[in-house]
Amino acid sequence: MQLATDAGLTVVGDHFHTFADACGVTGLVLLAESHLAIHTWPELNAVTLDVYVCNFVDDNSYKARALMDGLVTLFAPMRKNTHELRRGVPQSPETPLDATPPLALEWLTPDVAHGVRITRPPVMTHSKFQRIEWHDTPAMGRVLALDGAFMLSERDEFIYHECMVHVPALAHPAPQRALVMGGGDGCIARELLKHPGIEEIVIAELDPAMIEECRTRLAAINQHAFDNKRVTIVVGDALAYARQAHDAGEHFDLVVMDLTDPDSDTQSASSADVQDAGNASGLYSVESYRLVRDLLTADGLLSLHIGSPFFHSSRFAYALRDLRKVFAEVHAYKAFMPLYGAEWGMACASMQTNPTAVSVDQIQQRMTSRGIDHLNFYTARSHHSLFAWPAYAEALGA
Repeated sequence: MQLATDAGLTVVGDHFHTFADACGVTGLVLLAESHLAIHTWPELNAVTLDVYVCNFVDDNSYKARALMDGLVTLFAPMRKNTHELRRGVPQSPETPLDATPPLALEWLTPDVAHGVRITRPPVMTHSKFQRIEWHDTPAMGRVLALDGAFMLSERDEFIYHECMVHVPALAHPAPQRALVMGGGDGCIARELLKHPGIEEIVIAELDPAMIEECRTRLAAINQHAFDNKRVTIVVGDALAYARQAHDAGEHFDLVVMDLTDPDSDTQSASSADVQDAGNASGLYSVESYRLVRDLLTADGLLSLHIGSPFFHSSRFAYALRDLRKVFAEVHAYKAFMPLYGAEWGMACASMQTNPTAVSVDQIQQRMTSRGIDHLNFYTARSHHSLFAWPAYAEALGA
């Protein structure tokens, strides 16, 4: 019952029955939002957990997921099989939509959600690390979400990926090696491959299921970047790979931290915390930034996203503060992301390269010499405008 309360649900009663001869337990926790049912089979070493919530007044889906995640952690199964069904969502493409359209929602904060209309139930995979969701939407095309958080859409992903790559890559005079921490969708690699001078791109991605799903479901978007001969895929903890690379004396001109968000809008955790795909907090830490700094060449640059200064003000401010403890040059920039419903913050960090000090002519010359054209968002003229912030964001350190 405590797990239900912690998830934000309202417990109004419960009843449990224990069968004779240790043959299991069946129980019901009555919720104001609906109920939780538990059934155990000791002879099979199995348990079923069913969480039902009503979304008529409020969308309680994220609370149901939080309760289920807590129960799974409590029971610690060797194997699990999880299914999610949003009641009221059409069950086939032929089923007509209601007057109230079904939505896929992301909660930017506990009080603010952003959503897109979906045309059919999501396709879900539960990997060892996370829930991978694929939504079909009229407005944004195919949408990828991880544990309920929107990652990208076919229609606007270029905004984020072009900014995360070309801002640092074109500030650098001649990048040759790049490390992508995360990046399991392949789109950061796609943009890096547009720079002919880059000889190797290492993608350190924790979840192999993410790579395999995106190989097929996003092939038209990532343009088969995983299969390019300049790309090396390392499956495992990105921090562990970074430590190994550091100990081996390797260096990179660019490091892109293309990771899931930290688990809260608070100061980042120590990188000693175990990294998992749903909790990347250990990667957003002073210790991690020092490791990245030591991996970079003298004029190398790090880029990472730092959240919305409006919705994630603490996270935004902490990230910039921690980066400035490590790097001499730290510059925040941004772009509005339609899928995220917010102005999204990013940052470049370096020991000696200032991305705002490169002129428009220099950027254009580098784009021309590298044969980079026909981008959908980033231009030499827009480069400096990305670093212009409103007053409330400047007050947070932008």
